[in-house]
Amino acid sequence: MQQFSTPPALRNEIISLLVEAGIDNDCYIEMLDYVIELFESHGLGSDYYGYHNIIHELEVTYVTLLAAKLDRVSNKITENDLKYLYTAALFHDFDPQKSVDKPHEEGVLRFISLDKNLRELIKNSNLDIEIVKALILRTTYPWTGNFKENAEKQINQCFKKSELTKNDEQKQEHFLKLGWFLSIVDRVSGYTLGDFSKAMEMAKMNAESLAWHPSLIVKRSVTYFEDLLNNESEMCQRVLRSLPKHMRKNFYDNVLAFFKLRQEEIQIQSDFLYENLRILPVIEKMSTRNDPEFLKKLFAIYEELPKPLQFARDGFEESIKNPDVILTTLRLGDDKGEIIGFAKGGPLESYKLRPEIKDENYGLYNTVFLEPLSLRRGYYGLGGGSEMRHLFTLQAHAKKFKYLTSFAVRNVIKKRVQSFENAEFVTMFDPEGRDYYRIKL
Repeated sequence: MQQFSTPPALRNEIISLLVEAGIDNDCYIEMLDYVIELFESHGLGSDYYGYHNIIHELEVTYVTLLAAKLDRVSNKITENDLKYLYTAALFHDFDPQKSVDKPHEEGVLRFISLDKNLRELIKNSNLDIEIVKALILRTTYPWTGNFKENAEKQINQCFKKSELTKNDEQKQEHFLKLGWFLSIVDRVSGYTLGDFSKAMEMAKMNAESLAWHPSLIVKRSVTYFEDLLNNESEMCQRVLRSLPKHMRKNFYDNVLAFFKLRQEEIQIQSDFLYENLRILPVIEKMSTRNDPEFLKKLFAIYEELPKPLQFARDGFEESIKNPDVILTTLRLGDDKGEIIGFAKGGPLESYKLRPEIKDENYGLYNTVFLEPLSLRRGYYGLGGGSEMRHLFTLQAHAKKFKYLTSFAVRNVIKKRVQSFENAEFVTMFDPEGRDYYRIKL
């Protein structure tokens, strides 16, 4: 199975395809290395837990070259087209000033227009920077409504400025098709390069970056693929047909896996409402918390969380066995039923939080930190999370904690501020993700 997980591995594959395509001018390798350096130096390297990191940028570039190779045989893409596609793919998501994970195309274009090193590299490659900008603008997503209208206006301005296209409608149409080609590669590339574990990790990264509730990961992934396959089927089929058979299989296997998961989620919701299933929060005995099988079940649920929400992952088992750690599970039916979730936390001082957080109570040992709740897919929205939080809070109060702190998306905290909980923001983060809040017990 073809899957490249590091920038050096992807770099080598990209260079091999460039050489194979006869694009061996040093400026193209310099562009590649410049992109890797830019992403790493701006905190967007492989350690950045966001969808639009250096891995995504290089995967799109690699798959662009691979897919364009077959289209060159059918004379739909020329060598010069390939150079434009390569350059646009390399820089399509680099927005160093972005306030959210999803790049703003205007920010990308601003960087391309002002960065002296990049302008020099493009000049040395004999490419028209306006065409590069037009291709990047065509990757705007979603390609509907105001997003599409604004992008089309800017694309037309680029075409008017370019000597290649200003008086040539046929070439304008050609480059629009190339931009559409790139936009589809942008959306399918990661899903063609690995199995479902990679696909799900990508979906979780995207959800975490956009501050989605975990319950939306599978649902919105299915909507994403339905839009791609139904509304952009012409170009989607063209791109996928241009890829090796095993990569096409990866893509469709991953799509089907998301559809299957969504079907399972709907079945769970149906069973819960139709059968009137009962969910019960439980305070587990220490003998149970030391049981290897119990630990294994909890960890499997824990792994469904996006990585930034997996606090103290390396010491997970030890924390469950620690009597100072408060643990509430959620079971189906009764206190012996199937475990479908848990809430865990302990003294604030046991956790290493982001350096931006300045909690005035840190060191006073009067605050319990509640880690993000863990629930199995399909069981969100049934009220179990609230029941676990309530029982966790009761235990924290019994242990004489005065405050509870945790992370949640901004809208959720705002509701808790206005509710009987009287929550308060302690630290708000930009780009907006999960903020840190406090509740007085």
